Amino acid sequence: MIWENRGLDAHKKVNGRKRQLLVDSGGRLWFTKVHAANIHDGAATLGFMPDIICQNERLVKIYGDQAYAGVFADEIQKHKIKFEKAAKPESTKGFVPVAKRWVVERTIAWSNFFRRIVKDYEYTLASSVGWLYLANIQIMLQRIYPTDKI
Repeated sequence: MIWENRGLDAHKKVNGRKRQLLVDSGGRLWFTKVHAANIHDGAATLGFMPDIICQNERLVKIYGDQAYAGVFADEIQKHKIKFEKAAKPESTKGFVPVAKRWVVERTIAWSNFFRRIVKDYEYTLASSVGWLYLANIQIMLQRIYPTDKI
């Protein structure tokens, strides 16, 4: 079987594909890109640019970690959108949770309840992206209509 766009990221120990998510402050998924794991995160996120430009008047600031501070941050600032690196203060040591960054981590954790997303079962990138959107739709519907109240 031929799998579409797979690679190896030795630093993150990912074999296959990586996902890039653009979420709002409530954890709702706006855009997602799935790519081979051997592509750097900052360069892969440039695929978001057409989507981000369409949302230019609504999108004011993007938070990202160190991986997005280079190429992606420069491209975003060309379109007058602020980029802020969500990182712990330089003076602290050890693990410090960063509030802005945990929004994305929380969204990833929510989608890990879906078996089809946890493992890379999909042959195509479009199918992987589609399942991420379907999972996020179900998560948002459960927030609106909780099943324990029915």
